[in-house]
Order: sequence, then structure tokens, then C-alpha cells
Amino acid sequence: MLKVNRLNSDSPQFKETLLASLSLPAGDDTAIDAAVVKILNEVKTKGDDALLALTQHFDRVSVNRAQELEITKAELELAYRDLSAEQRLALDFAADRVRIYHEKQKFETGCRSWEYSESDGTRLGQKVSPLDRVGIYVPGGKAAYPSSVLMNAIPAKVAGVPELIMAVPTPDGARNTLVLAAAWVAGVDQVFTIGGAQAVAALAYGTQTIPAVDKIVGPGNAYVAAAKRRVFGTVGIDMIAGPSEILVICDGVDIDPDWVAMDLFSQAEHDELAQSILLCPDAKFIDQVEASMQKLLPSMPRKAVIQTSLQNRAILVQVRNMNEACDIANLIAAEHLEIIATEPQHWANLIRHAGAIFMGAYTSEALGDYCAGPNHVLPTARTARFSSPLGVYDFIKRSSMIAVSEAGAQTLGQVASVLAHGEGLQAHARAAEMRLKNKNALKK
Repeated sequence: MLKVNRLNSDSPQFKETLLASLSLPAGDDTAIDAAVVKILNEVKTKGDDALLALTQHFDRVSVNRAQELEITKAELELAYRDLSAEQRLALDFAADRVRIYHEKQKFETGCRSWEYSESDGTRLGQKVSPLDRVGIYVPGGKAAYPSSVLMNAIPAKVAGVPELIMAVPTPDGARNTLVLAAAWVAGVDQVFTIGGAQAVAALAYGTQTIPAVDKIVGPGNAYVAAAKRRVFGTVGIDMIAGPSEILVICDGVDIDPDWVAMDLFSQAEHDELAQSILLCPDAKFIDQVEASMQKLLPSMPRKAVIQTSLQNRAILVQVRNMNEACDIANLIAAEHLEIIATEPQHWANLIRHAGAIFMGAYTSEALGDYCAGPNHVLPTARTARFSSPLGVYDFIKRSSMIAVSEAGAQTLGQVASVLAHGEGLQAHARAAEMRLKNKNALKK
């Protein structure tokens, strides 16, 4: 029998209990980190030789040359052509929606160059340039995610990144056709069948065969996450992703409890550490959702994973009212937030911290995972308090543009001189002063 943790916001120490429930169980991070450091060093110093040995050891794929780990563009296209008509249509449909959304995002979020002129002729602005080369990590172990290929690759291409290098493990040589087809649809330039920390190392440092990239994006297991953390600084990374999360705020009015139960399942089925939370002011409706969970669980193919996730990490919380539910949601700062209520937009206006907000009974989180359009790579583990979904802006960089006129140098030079002398940086001051026509104008 499924047993799910229940809390009441009226309970003493509610906040402390809730925050403790959000924390992940302590793992053997030290052992993982030590293993990752060894792998990174092996690939950094031995290149292809280390990559071949590690791929044989971890993925049981044995090849003589690292070039054999590459999947050609012709093979990617063939994978796309081999899809059923239904799969091909769905993949194209999802890709088009993701592309349209991110093209709109590029226009609306300042991902373009700009400048303005001052009255003395000085010009100031910003030059926006795409990254030269980006690495995309795509899981290929317990599950394979073609949707992750689209969500990582398409915004990079919209940003103008000329080279996308994808790493995807193929344990025992098994290749996922949908993943390869998604790479073709998204415009990935090179695909290599490598995974784990060794793939991150190859992308970060480069080998004789794998080109070094400027940034690595995409989810992975604990070893991939630890490797990304270690190589940050050598390359950029998107984020350190934790287990998936869903938070549902529901007023319990005119909604089938089965819908809510299944939405909670949709994250629990990812893995045993995923977290599903319901906030609702109606105790009877919470009872109905719990009954729905009991009823629906036996029919789920991933029943064991869902049950473990729900029993260990799910929380059903009775709150005083919807206003309090929004306050608690801001404390949780969930990756996915569903608002199933009579006036979802009203409550969404009260939300400050969430990776993505799904409004209304018909907006299941699953639609966002695949084809709604916005990116499904989202901040987890309360990092939505200070970070954002993956987007076009993650694949560009900004350079300040400064062109000071002769007239402008007279004003700016005097100000810079005063401030530089104040900081004890006389060469800075002299550099500004040399361009002044009237040296006597300086105040000593």
C-alpha cells in the first residue's frame, strides 16, 4: 500500500519540517568526486586512449579508434527517415514549437547588439556574439531523452552557435533512434557515443578526436554533474541539475483528482529521488488525490520507481488558503509549478520563484516537457530563487562597446584622472590626462 507523507501548515515547526523534506538524502559525494577527478585527469592527459578505455569499461563498447565513436550525419538522417510517420510528425511538431518560442525569446530578451550616441559624439553599446562551439550531453543509460536534444540544441542554433557537439552514451552499443533523429532535426553538427564523466572531460579539454567546446549543457547522472562542476572555469556550464520536481497548487474546485495524481506521478516516474508536492486548502480533496494515487499506481509501467519516489519524497500539504500556498511555493522554488485553480493567472502573479509555471487545469507539466515550446531545462533544488530556464541567452556572450570622441575624452578624462589618483593608480590617471587639451583644467 502506498503511503505518502502529509503535512499541515498549522503544525508546529512546519517550515523547518518542510525544508528538511526538500533536502536530498546524503550520498557518497566524496567517493563520486574522487572517481570523477581521476577520470578527468585520465582524459586530459591521455586523450583518445583514455576515452577508448573508459568507454569500454563503463559502456562495454569496444572500438579500435576514437573516430569510430562518431555517428555520421548520414546516420543521423537515416535514423530520422526510419522513424514511423507518427514519430516523425511529433518530432517535427515539437521542434518547430521549441524553435518558434526561442526565436521570440531572442528578440524579446536583449540577445542582440545595440548602441547609442551621446551629444559629443561618444558611442556606447553592447556587442552580442554567439559562442563558437557548444557541447550537449544527452543521457543514454536508464532512459533516453530525444526531447532533451531539442531543448538543448535548438536554442543554441537560434542563438547562432556554429558548432554543436553532442555526447550520448550507448551502453552495450544500443543506439536510440529517436535521440539520433532529434539530433538531425535540431541541427547538431557532430555526435559521439561517449558518456559519463569521460564525455564531460573530452568536451572540456578536447582529445585528438573530440573538439574542445566553450560550454557544456545538458543533464546527466551524479558523475556527470560532478564532472561539470569540476570543469567549470575551463568551460562554461548551464547548471548542476538535481532530481526532477513538481509542485502543484490546487484549490480543489472542479478538478478531477485523477488529473492531479497523474501529474504528481509524471515527475515521480523519472527516478526514485524525484519529488512531487501538492499544496491545497481542501482536506477532502487531498484525500481524493491520495485515493486516486492508490487507484492509479498499479497500472503504471514504472510503478516501482513511482512508489519509491512518492513514499520517500512526496508531500501532500494542507494549507490555510491559496495565498499561503503561494507563499509556500515561493519558499520551495520548485522546478515545475502547476497552478490548477479557478483563477490561475491571479495566483501566478504572486509567484516569484519557479522554474516554469503551468497555469490552468489543461496545462499539464508533461506538455512543457515535450512540445509547449518553452525550455524544459529548468533550475532544481530551490535554485529557481536565483536562476532561470535554459534559453538563447545561455549561448551568447556580451562585449561592451566604447568609442569616445575627442570632445568626450575632455570630460571623461578629467573624471577618470581624479578617481584614478584616488585609487593610487597613477598610470591610469596619466593615460586619461594625456588626451586632455587643457591640462590646467585638472583639479589637483
